[in-house]
Amino acid sequence: MKKILLTLLCICALSATANTDRKANIPLVYDVENTGAACPEPAYPALGQLPYIQPLTDPLLFSDGSRRAIDFKDWSRRRSEIANEIQHYEVGRKPAVNRSDIEAQMDGDTLIVRVKVNGNELKLKTLIIYPKTGEGPYPLMIGMNSIGGSIPRDVYADMPIAQMVFWSRQVNGYSQFGATDARDFERLYPDLNGNGAYIEWAWGVSRLIDGLQLLGPEKTKIDTRHIGVTGCSYAGKMSLFCGAFDERIALVVAQEPGGGGAAAWRVSHWLPAKVECIDNTDYHWFMPKLKDCFAGDSVSYLPYDHHELVAMCCPRACLILGNPDYEWLADPSAYVSCNAAKKVWEQYGVGDRFGYSIVAGHGHCQLPQIQFPEVKAFISRFLLGKDDVKTDNVAVAPQQFIDNYDYNKWISWWGTAAKPPVKL
Repeated sequence: MKKILLTLLCICALSATANTDRKANIPLVYDVENTGAACPEPAYPALGQLPYIQPLTDPLLFSDGSRRAIDFKDWSRRRSEIANEIQHYEVGRKPAVNRSDIEAQMDGDTLIVRVKVNGNELKLKTLIIYPKTGEGPYPLMIGMNSIGGSIPRDVYADMPIAQMVFWSRQVNGYSQFGATDARDFERLYPDLNGNGAYIEWAWGVSRLIDGLQLLGPEKTKIDTRHIGVTGCSYAGKMSLFCGAFDERIALVVAQEPGGGGAAAWRVSHWLPAKVECIDNTDYHWFMPKLKDCFAGDSVSYLPYDHHELVAMCCPRACLILGNPDYEWLADPSAYVSCNAAKKVWEQYGVGDRFGYSIVAGHGHCQLPQIQFPEVKAFISRFLLGKDDVKTDNVAVAPQQFIDNYDYNKWISWWGTAAKPPVKL
């Protein structure tokens, strides 16, 4: 009876909080952080009990294998399963926070949010930069550790969009292949000291959004139905995790996120080049047990993969940007993963809300002008609400990827009666 009640609550959360696209009648964004908060958790088999699946896991298949989330009404529950599995096996828990434990204020144009948990306080502070055009409440783009992420200011020229920065060190310090910085998050949650940084950074961005909602547009001049996040490289991963784990974010623009971002762990493992993969990434960012359990060929025991992290953004908008000049970024893997993830948006008839653009000939985190149109289109449609802007068929990749990396072989078993093949 309890399981049935949780499922009903899970389904009801969708209808109560949606900001709906008039054309497709599918939500563009939600008013709550997690519509699946009341959904039952999946089972978490130990390594020896997990099936070995070498191709990509089916993002629509419920964890118990009983059926697929063909209808959109089932997606919130299936998405919740993916979120729980990623937390359990990869990054640790993102704790929910009661609104009564949050205080927010505006000091001029500076947003200050205080979170009080277990007798400790964590303060987040950031300046909101308002546009010189248009009238509030304004859409907002949150850059990871920099204004606009690595998107040049020219992209935003004449757009009535406010911007602010999420300063990740206010939650958890950056430490790549070195000593771990102090983690302020863990003063509030000492029992989560084994978390990976990405879920804690996602928690921090969610608390900023809490503050904006608590204060309201009268005080902040921000339209919380039109919030985007962006970042590049490790901050590209950060923006993807933030958008995947908070359904109040309407648009994710993840630039060159590399391995551990949009790239599927499985595909990266089988690439001939040396790339960022489970064997070779920063274990300040992820839980060490991810490597302990799933390094090497054991990656195929993962019950999910990162095409499902990307798909968690569905039905909201997501644009992945790549740069194949840098092998470490594992962009062939991202190409396969993005095409796999897009199948979820397409399943629900909103394939034009997802796109990818993998373009060479520029420096790392230096967005070239040839990618400006895709970025502007996604921002115009999903932050400014310009429904006449076209974002369908944004699928740009080098011809060598198209010729040499057949994504269909990774997903051809989806929806078939056959069990997933052990090998490709």
